[in-house]
Amino acid sequence: MSLTPRAARSWRMRPATAQTLAWCGAVAYPILLYVAVVTEPEPTGMRLLLPAVVSVLALPLLRRRPLPALALMLAGSFAATVLAASKLAASFPFMAPAQAWQIGCLQALVTDGAVGWIAATRRRLTALVAAGSTLAVQIAAACYYRSGQDAFLSAVAFLVLMLALAWMTGYLVQERREHAETVRTQAAVQAVTAERLRIARELHDMVAHSIGVIAIQAGTGRRVIDTQPAEARNALAAIESTSRDTLAGLRRMLGALRATGPEAAPLAPAPSLADVDRLLAATRDSGVRADVVRRGARRPLPADVELSAFRIIQEAVTNVVRHAGTHECRVVIDYQEDELAIEITDHGHGPASAGAGYGITGMRERVALLQGRFTAGPRPEGGFRVAARLPVPAEAR
Repeated sequence: MSLTPRAARSWRMRPATAQTLAWCGAVAYPILLYVAVVTEPEPTGMRLLLPAVVSVLALPLLRRRPLPALALMLAGSFAATVLAASKLAASFPFMAPAQAWQIGCLQALVTDGAVGWIAATRRRLTALVAAGSTLAVQIAAACYYRSGQDAFLSAVAFLVLMLALAWMTGYLVQERREHAETVRTQAAVQAVTAERLRIARELHDMVAHSIGVIAIQAGTGRRVIDTQPAEARNALAAIESTSRDTLAGLRRMLGALRATGPEAAPLAPAPSLADVDRLLAATRDSGVRADVVRRGARRPLPADVELSAFRIIQEAVTNVVRHAGTHECRVVIDYQEDELAIEITDHGHGPASAGAGYGITGMRERVALLQGRFTAGPRPEGGFRVAARLPVPAEAR
C-alpha cells in the first residue's frame, strides 16, 4: 500500500529530532567505547569488532557538526587507549596488555577517516585545525602504548603518514569536486554565449536581408509612384510580402525562445537549400537578378549544413543588394562527395575589405563551427566573391 504525500511527510524525521539523535549517538560513543574496552572477554581477533562498530554512532553528527563530533571521537579514543594501557586495566579479567596498541591503531584509523571527511567537505582552515588536533591527541595516546625511543618514534611516523594520507585524500576529493563545478559553470556560460551568438546571427541574417529588400522596394516605389503606378503597387506588394515573412520568422524565433522544457519545439522548420529559389525570387523583386547554378547530385544534407548554407547565401545576396551597385549576381551550389561548395559572385563595386560589417564575420563563424573553409574578397576582374566549403559528415554521404 502506497502512502499519500501527507502521510509520507509525516514519516520523515524532523531536522531537530535528527540533530538530537546525532548528538546523543556522538556523546554515547566515548562511553560505549569505554565499556567495550573494559568488558572485553578474551584476547582474540574479535576484540576489535565492538569498538569498530561503536564508531558508527558518531557518523551522523560528523556530517552536521564535524568539529564537535571529531572532539568526541578523539576524547573516546584517547580514553580507551589510556584505559587499555593503564595498570588499572590489568585488574580486569581477560585483559591483555597488547590490546592497548591495537585499540590505539584502530582509533587512529577512525579519527583519520573523520579528518579525511572534514578535508573533503569543509574549508581548508577547518581541515587543518582538525588535522592538527587529531595528530596531537594521537601522539599523546602513543605515549601510553609505546615504550622506548625507537618504538615511540616509529609510532609517531606511522601516525603522521596515515593522517597526511587521509587529509590529502579528502583535499584532493574537494579539489576535484570544485574543479568539476568550475567546468560545469564554464560549460554553461559557453553554452549561453554560443546560443546568444547563434540568435544574433539568425536575427542579423533575417532582418538585414528583409530590411535591405524593403529599402530597395521603398525607394523604387517612391520614384515611380507618379509616373508608373503599377510598378509602385508591385513595390508595395513586395514590401508587404517581405515584411510579413520577416514578422512571421521573428514570431517563430521569439516563440522558441519563450518555450521551455523538453517538449518545446520550433513552430516551423529551419530554412534549408530548398528555400533558395524563394529567397532569390524575393531578391529579383528588389531589382537584383540572381542566377543559381546547381552542380552534382542533389541530396539531403544534415540540418546544420543546410541552415548554414542558406544563411550564407542569404547574407551574400543581401550584401549584393545593399552594397554592390549591380543588378545581377551568380550563386553556385556544388554538391560534392565529401563537402558542399557555395560561391556567390557579382560584378559590382562592393566593399574593398572583406572584414567590413558583421555579415561576413557571421558567415565566417558559421563556416568555422562546421570546420569548413571560407573566403571573401574583391575579384581581380571586378566585383566581389564569397566562397564557402562545408564538410559533409561521413554518415550523410
